[in-house]
Amino acid sequence: MALSIWEALAVFAAGVGAGTINTIVGSGTLITFPVLLATGLPPITANVSNTLGLVPGSISGAIGYRDELTGQRHRVLRLGVAALIGGLTGAILLLALPSKAFDAIVPVLVGLALLLVLFQPRIAAALRRRRETTGTETHPDGGVLLLVGLFAASIYGGYFGAAQGVLYLSLMGLLLNESLQRINAVKNVLAAVVNGVAALFFLFVADFDWTSVLLIAVGSTIGGQIGAKVGRRLKPAVLRGVIIAVGVVAIVQLVLR
Repeated sequence: MALSIWEALAVFAAGVGAGTINTIVGSGTLITFPVLLATGLPPITANVSNTLGLVPGSISGAIGYRDELTGQRHRVLRLGVAALIGGLTGAILLLALPSKAFDAIVPVLVGLALLLVLFQPRIAAALRRRRETTGTETHPDGGVLLLVGLFAASIYGGYFGAAQGVLYLSLMGLLLNESLQRINAVKNVLAAVVNGVAALFFLFVADFDWTSVLLIAVGSTIGGQIGAKVGRRLKPAVLRGVIIAVGVVAIVQLVLR
């Protein structure tokens, strides 16, 4: 599909914005997807093109957070397996289910995730006191509950992905005894895994627009580095506020879409 110069610039700019916001929080798809639809791409083609284009941005953001990944190799590998299987499942469902299959449930999921992010410090403190009382210790990698939760979130990520990062941050923030920045670093790797496996699947079975893919890829790669520089400097309270603000915008867009 041929894009005008203005459409190409809009897609590129959307890629930069999506790569930036994805690295800091997530929900970059809510920037790129509407722009791709506005250029005339069918919804499924736009979704597939968007997923392919955001892969380099996810990798770029993960590289930008490499210092915060120190000491988390085992955790990333363990959680990455769940993300990979979930992402592939979601990609398959995208081509098998009606395009609006997730529309009703996703805003509710994101809303619940935002509540977990908002109250995570209090909930974590309560869980910590409970463990101290009972003499139990938290699983260093979140245990089975986190694996199942991330698997489910990754199914959605492979299917559409808007606000996927918010779901990851809420789950890991609740079940891991780590700082929000180190959790965000893991989130970026998991997003790269999900986008990557979904993109690989789509390359062989789905229609996509190469021009849009390349424009978003270049833009999101630049945005990933911008997001890493900005996100790593944010204090936990500020980062939490950004997550909630982006999540609220995501809910509004998902409901109105």
